[in-house]
Amino acid sequence: MPASLVVVIVSAHSEWRIVLETYSEHPVYDGPYGEWFETTIQNRPVVFVQGGWGKIAAAGSAQWALQRWQPDLMINLGTCGGIAGRVERGAIILATETLVYDIIEQMGDPQAAIDHYTTRMNLAWLQEPYPLPVIPARLVSADRDIVAREVARLRDQYDSIAADWESGAIAWICARNGTRCLILRGVSDLVSETGGEAYGKLEVFHDGTRQVMQTLLATLPGWLACAGLTQA
Repeated sequence: MPASLVVVIVSAHSEWRIVLETYSEHPVYDGPYGEWFETTIQNRPVVFVQGGWGKIAAAGSAQWALQRWQPDLMINLGTCGGIAGRVERGAIILATETLVYDIIEQMGDPQAAIDHYTTRMNLAWLQEPYPLPVIPARLVSADRDIVAREVARLRDQYDSIAADWESGAIAWICARNGTRCLILRGVSDLVSETGGEAYGKLEVFHDGTRQVMQTLLATLPGWLACAGLTQA
């Protein structure tokens, strides 16, 4: 029986740049949404896919990758913005639920629209101990960075500790395809009700992204083991 295939989908260009640096010896190919390449980890075939930023690219690239490779597991590695006072910079979030919060419904029940795109992650298959400390939590997504004036709403209405652009779309697509999904996002920078520490300071985001991605990539073999994909 062939080894189970895993797709690792990475969204933002800054995140993907660290992936290419880490796996620089692999041939890279162009896809409809970004680049991709193949490797092996613990004798398991792994395809890395650049999914693109934002919910539209995330949903399209996730569906494309699922149909092309039909993986046993899709892993999303990336960054997120943390809410100051609720999480520390560098913390790794293990998504237990994803929610899309930038939906505005004025003709009907707005909560029904939010609920439709909320995905509760089934992680019963994920075995402990994990290869690094994580915070199991809900991740909220929108096609925008965290807006300072919305920090209180994200905290109070959604009990959010961090937000990103793509995890909600990726989790939703995987659920519709019946594919196991593991989302790990590291906090690259913090946002408070007075502003974001990386806003207007792109180098802060890039530095945080490098630290997060290097940690996630270094522990990827351990996460495959936690998923039951040990060395064949």
